[in-house]
Order: sequence, then structure tokens, then C-alpha cells
Amino acid sequence: MKDPVFVAFSTQKGGAGKTTLTVLMASYLYYVRGMKVLVVDCDYPQYSIKEMRDRDVEILKINKTFLRNFNELRRRTQCDPYPILIAKPEDALARVQARIEAGHEYDIVLFDLPGTINNPGVAKTVSLMDYLFCPVAADKLILESSLAFAMKVRDEIMTLNGSSVKEMYMVWNLVDAREKTDLYDRYEEVFEEQMLQTIKTRLPDTKRYRREGSKDEARAVFRSTLLPPDKTLLKGSRLVELVDEILGIIRL
Repeated sequence: MKDPVFVAFSTQKGGAGKTTLTVLMASYLYYVRGMKVLVVDCDYPQYSIKEMRDRDVEILKINKTFLRNFNELRRRTQCDPYPILIAKPEDALARVQARIEAGHEYDIVLFDLPGTINNPGVAKTVSLMDYLFCPVAADKLILESSLAFAMKVRDEIMTLNGSSVKEMYMVWNLVDAREKTDLYDRYEEVFEEQMLQTIKTRLPDTKRYRREGSKDEARAVFRSTLLPPDKTLLKGSRLVELVDEILGIIRL
């Protein structure tokens, strides 16, 4: 049995998009690409992805369009929704390993981690990821926080004996189309000076990334744990380009 790849979108600043990117990548890989995916929600105590799954399930009971799309997806793929494992950071790896030893097979395990590495349990879990992707936006607070986080991971986590982290990348999110591209190029020069790699794909700041199912509207859905991103909303989102670039990096 081939070992799954452990991946985390991780940063310490809320609003950078780590949970959204985790869900979008999981749903796209599982429902569209047919990969075996496990999501591990370690974002204690709020458990944002579990909360999103709970909202999706409630919408199934109310919104007929959402339910019809869900049933059609299950008929076409013959698959149940991907599992979401709830665990505190210090317990996450043991819980994942137990599932693997029980016979569950995964191509990729996506972790949603808390926004701190000052906790020893979180730091240990981060050190056992294969790849880390740090979302960053051209907002002063997010930028400074994400950069500080990445440098701390570089200096204190990736250098640990037993660390599994092969590579870490910064990921541009919430890119404002009105900003000149050389602004981001200058920031990337700073990343490079700090020996931090950057994903080439830049994700635009668009409301579709926050578009979930609705209890009372029959609308296309982009962010869901039960459905893939709607095809009409994928155009211009650059999500597919990001997924393909990441798959190339992690060799899946």
C-alpha cells in the first residue's frame, strides 16, 4: 500500500484562506479528479471544516437543488462524501495512522491546522507534514504574519530531527486585480531573500471563494464539503491551475 502524502495549508493569521483552500482542494481532488482524500480538521476548538460539513448537511434537508446536485454526484461517482476526521493537533497523526492500519487507503491527507506553532503538539504535527503551503495576501497584517510564520517554520520546524517536511511554499491568495503585478513581484523578492519559495499561480480576490450552499437559494456553489466547485464558477478562479501546480510539486 502506497503511503499517502500529508499536506497542510497553514498560517497563523485568520482570513488568509487556509480553511477555504483546504476544502476547495479536497472537494476538487475527490469529486472531480477521483483521488482518495482524507481531511483532518485539527483547528481546535472551532473545527471550521466540521462546521462547514454540518452546514452542508443541514442545507441538504432544505434546499431541493442542493439535494438534487448531491444525489446526481453520488449516482455518477458511486462515492460517499470524503471523510472529515476531527482531532486535536497532538492526536491527529495517530488517528490518521489508525485509519490507515484499519485498511483505509488515501492518496492525500489534507490537514487544517490551528494558526499557531507555539504549542508543542501543533509544532510536532506540522513537522510531520510532507508539504506545507502558506497562504498570503497583499495586506500588511496578513503579509507580516504569514512571513513570520513561514520563517519560524523554516528555522524551527524544518530543521528538527525527524521532520518530514520536504518543501514549503507561499501561496498568493486574495489578489486584487487592481494592484500592479510588480507589487507582488517585489514581495516575492523578499520571500526569495528569506529562502522561501512561492507558488506561481495567484488566486484572485473574488466572492465566489466564499460562495457556499444556501438554505433558500437555488444557486451555483463553489465552496462545499459535499459538492465540487461549480464548473461555471471555476472559470477565472485559477483554482484548477493551483491544484495542478501543487500536484506537480507533491508528485501526485
